[in-house]
Amino acid sequence: MSHRFAGRRVAVVMGGLSAEREVSLNTGAGVLAALQERGWDVVAIDWQPGESLARRLEASGAAVVWNALHGTWGEDGAVQGLCACLQLPCTGSGILASALAMDKVMSKRIFESNGLATPRWRLLPHEPDPSDSDALAGWPLPYVVKPANEGSSVGVSIVDTRDQLAAALATARRFHGPVIVEDYIAGTEVFVGILNDRVLGSVEVRPATRFYDYEAKYKRTDTKYLIPPELPAPVVERAQDLALAAYRALGCTGHARPDLRISTAGEVFVLEVNTLPGMTKTSLLPKIARSVGMDYPTLCEHILETATTI
Repeated sequence: MSHRFAGRRVAVVMGGLSAEREVSLNTGAGVLAALQERGWDVVAIDWQPGESLARRLEASGAAVVWNALHGTWGEDGAVQGLCACLQLPCTGSGILASALAMDKVMSKRIFESNGLATPRWRLLPHEPDPSDSDALAGWPLPYVVKPANEGSSVGVSIVDTRDQLAAALATARRFHGPVIVEDYIAGTEVFVGILNDRVLGSVEVRPATRFYDYEAKYKRTDTKYLIPPELPAPVVERAQDLALAAYRALGCTGHARPDLRISTAGEVFVLEVNTLPGMTKTSLLPKIARSVGMDYPTLCEHILETATTI
């Protein structure tokens, strides 16, 4: 195909400064190898603490950035803003959409303002507060406790009994920003792949752990992936419609992966939208793309095609 960045150097930016650095390195390695396989002039930038990413980008001679970062300072609008200032097109959503999607509080408010179903929630401060237990005294168990500004299920706990709350809050508060508490939706986990404002497909994930946590995503080999989901067709259609509506409500562009829960009664809830989802060869978006006949290198090239400077 004729590619808008054909003949131009691509910088694959990976690593970064967040709790998801290891995952980002794996994503970046996969993307780098795929683009090299297709003959692209590509350079890897492993952004490490203490380094100036702006200087690394300028020294690379790259004309476009394939953003393989995850989490804070990569997925939250910061690097997107830097690339805009350097006038370098960058893959993924723009500055505002990236910031909104990374901030679970703002995402929730935007979902609700657009009438998009999301689990009931409340906010707790980052600093421990003696009133934490009282604030949740009437909240029905089980519920989910998680950092408001992290991805890859980092710092997430399910609280089944009141005496588990303190440990769950301590885990979430190891990371920056406030803490979200939300209803636990018993049922099925479904993830939807979106590319350039179009749903590619969806996958049902059945982890051996309680939920699709960091261990189930990146360390275990007993997680089951069902494409298409083994759910009634109307439920899958509602999930994909809700996922695309959430993507659009946040103003996302390029590739993304909304995460949803389907209750045992078939109700569909959007949890969040990942604007830079994992792109290892075993990650969910590549699995979904492969199910519709798009191999991994082609997916990487299509994502590169969507790079923008806004």
